[in-house]
Amino acid sequence: MTLSKKMIPYLLICGISYYLLPLLGKDTGTFMLILLILLPLITLVTSSIYGLKNGWNFLFPVLIGLIFLPGIFIYYNSSAMIYVPGYAFISLVGMMLGKAFKNSQHS
Repeated sequence: MTLSKKMIPYLLICGISYYLLPLLGKDTGTFMLILLILLPLITLVTSSIYGLKNGWNFLFPVLIGLIFLPGIFIYYNSSAMIYVPGYAFISLVGMMLGKAFKNSQHS
């Protein structure tokens, strides 16, 4: 499994979201909304579309987690480390859903 050019647009969408949406955070409530609702939703949808178009690639959710990691030190604190495997897992689920939907369309 290698980084494919097909992954780059999806990784960019998530990366841009991970680094620009927190700029909208004004207080703890908005940061929690971003961390618990917006970013997971963007991750799930983007990963589902990736899975639908490209199928399964174990590297994709790993990269999603790694892309989020620096944002912890920029916007949050070390307690947000739990979101790294969380977003990777959400990405994995989304990719599997997209792949399953793709397979069901071909049956």
